[in-house]
Amino acid sequence: MRRRELISLLGATAAWPLAARAQQKSIPVIGYLGAQSADQWAGRLRAFRRGLAETGFIEGQNVAIEYRWAEGHYDRFPAFAADLVRRGMNAIAAPGSTPAIVAAKAATTTIPIVFATAADPVESGFVASLSRPGSNLTGVTALSVELGPKMLEILHECVPTANIFALLVNPANPILADANSKELTAVAHRLGLELQVLKASAESDFDEVFASVAQLRAGGLVIGGETLFSVGSEKLATLALRNAVPAIYQFREFAAAGGLISYGASLTDAHRLAGVYTGQILKGEKPSELPVQQSAKVEMTVNLKTARALGLTIPPALLARADEVIE
Repeated sequence: MRRRELISLLGATAAWPLAARAQQKSIPVIGYLGAQSADQWAGRLRAFRRGLAETGFIEGQNVAIEYRWAEGHYDRFPAFAADLVRRGMNAIAAPGSTPAIVAAKAATTTIPIVFATAADPVESGFVASLSRPGSNLTGVTALSVELGPKMLEILHECVPTANIFALLVNPANPILADANSKELTAVAHRLGLELQVLKASAESDFDEVFASVAQLRAGGLVIGGETLFSVGSEKLATLALRNAVPAIYQFREFAAAGGLISYGASLTDAHRLAGVYTGQILKGEKPSELPVQQSAKVEMTVNLKTARALGLTIPPALLARADEVIE
């Protein structure tokens, strides 16, 4: 064989789709739909792989994973999902992004889909019921929308003299945006507060959000559950501190980066559980018979350094409930 022909053959072999090579080795292939990038989701990926390992599956040994990263562009999901279906995945994982679940569900009614979502999977039409999903979808719910009212109450405890608050949502994720707006509007009315809904569909919108908070003279900002905000939590925390805005978000990273308070579910726990379910399905379990799990672990972190910078006194009762206090 000529050298040029050998190089061409080796190049063609290396370019085989991962799924085709995996099938030749007789190992299952998982299609993974990620909302951001592998670097940004490194912690979640470790948790997902840890869940797979709990069921005996190790990536690169007895299971392969094909990744599709939207990098914040949710409109890419339909094409990604259709491509994974075309390649004949054994299962599709859509953890941590409601638009990814919607796209996967539209792309196949036969390939098992495992989700992790902050939305209500029944109300969103993903499953028939939590106990018996009844289709090719099952997965994990993490408390998010349900925590919104409590987040507003906590923020109001920290800024008791304020009567105007703002809520940040992502209009590109209407299921969560609408649910968050509805829940917090109701609790604001009950507390006698005015709530203004602000929108951001990209990190480039964040500066304008804080300009709007100042213009509205809002006493604080509740950041709704959303993948975009999770990835951009450090930037949101920095802007909140720079603009002297008391703000609350779900995850510890926000408080650690200078946000006033974090209060929410554990993302890593939800992704681990999604990995466990994916592994169980690869072993033959039917998604229609696997009840949707709820990751109910809730954590609160208070940044006292930020509170002092904002001139706020955190109520002792609130500090007593905190899982962590950053001095």
